Amino acid sequence: MVSAAFSLLVEQTQAVELLTQAIERDRIAPAYLFAGPDGVGRKLAARLFLDALLQQRAGHRRRQLQDNHPDILWVEPTYQHQGKAVSAAALAEKGVALPKGRPQVRLEQIRDIARFLSQAPLESSRLLVVVEGAQTMGEAAANGLLKTLEEPGNGTLILIAPTLESLLPTIVSRCQRVPFYGLSAAGLATVLERLGLAALLGDGPILAMAQGSPGRATQYWEKLQTIPAEVLERFQLPPQAAKDCLELARHVDKALDLETQLWLLDYLQQRYWAMGRAIALKPLEQAKTYLTQYVQPQLVWEVTLLQLANP
Repeated sequence: MVSAAFSLLVEQTQAVELLTQAIERDRIAPAYLFAGPDGVGRKLAARLFLDALLQQRAGHRRRQLQDNHPDILWVEPTYQHQGKAVSAAALAEKGVALPKGRPQVRLEQIRDIARFLSQAPLESSRLLVVVEGAQTMGEAAANGLLKTLEEPGNGTLILIAPTLESLLPTIVSRCQRVPFYGLSAAGLATVLERLGLAALLGDGPILAMAQGSPGRATQYWEKLQTIPAEVLERFQLPPQAAKDCLELARHVDKALDLETQLWLLDYLQQRYWAMGRAIALKPLEQAKTYLTQYVQPQLVWEVTLLQLANP
């Protein structure tokens, strides 16, 4: 059964049904749009779908997709680094900090897709392209992709994006839409247990922030581990004495970068909400606004903690 190929996907019933029928009926669309939240299985589904398509060819031996299959091109958003477009993973391998700004799928990458699709497949019946983070394309890249979608040749493209609205309507109209959804509490627990992260299930704030996304939950759990234990302990309840507030503010500013400080504010909002301390939410939200406006972080934390100590 083709559906067995998607057994690793949890709760994405509609997506599995659409992809299974496409394979069983041998009616593969020129382009698909996997739309849904981050971390709920879109990338896994793309890999499983590609793997299933490769098995269609008689005599094709199963091989891992990460082995750089000659008929697969996987495109992801990149940063500009030393005049070159480089992915976050490639920068991490080199130990290079991520440049400022958000990664994008760039026009040159779209041109690479067009060149790739102009050749004949080597081992399979079709060429296969995945565009991860398709919503990050600028206008020029999006228009270039639109031309490719109009004439995909002997290829199938899979676009991965959070929503239909995040892409040009003309691009969406040329794709078979495959929806993905956040998981239930039970589904989330199933995935996290598979990943060996059952301990995470006891952290209510992270589960609330994840909103049914195992990928986000895992990312947030890893982020939590980067925060010194003594900082988290002192936030169990906000300090009451002004001296303690000022000392903790200084410690947070010194120990955490801006991105982590913003994340910590989100985490604290969820924690205090669960504790019934709704009165703390407004000062924490104001702190996020000030930090994103580049107000001096230590000052922001001093004011926030003093407000929490004296609501």
